[in-house]
Amino acid sequence: MDAEELSGKLSAISSTQRMRILALLTGETLHVSELARRMGMSRALLYMHLTKLEEAGFVTGHLEMSDDGKAMKFFEVVPFTLNLTAETLVAAVAHTESEKN
Repeated sequence: MDAEELSGKLSAISSTQRMRILALLTGETLHVSELARRMGMSRALLYMHLTKLEEAGFVTGHLEMSDDGKAMKFFEVVPFTLNLTAETLVAAVAHTESEKN
């Protein structure tokens, strides 16, 4: 992982709201409306947070059709491990520097 990718992942989880979203989605798949209700936020704001998490690879979304034919978006956590140490940072920077050369 290079420094840019590591920075993106850290940025994605640097928000307490996004950490709450990950906590709620861990172990279950939720529809956007249900997740927004549990979070106490608008769907528009929730989508902004989910987009950041999805771009960083922490969640994935998929559409399902309801019984009445409406498209419903569900999200779930993608299994991940993030091990942040001084060595991780050194390796990420070194990888980025080697790509430049």
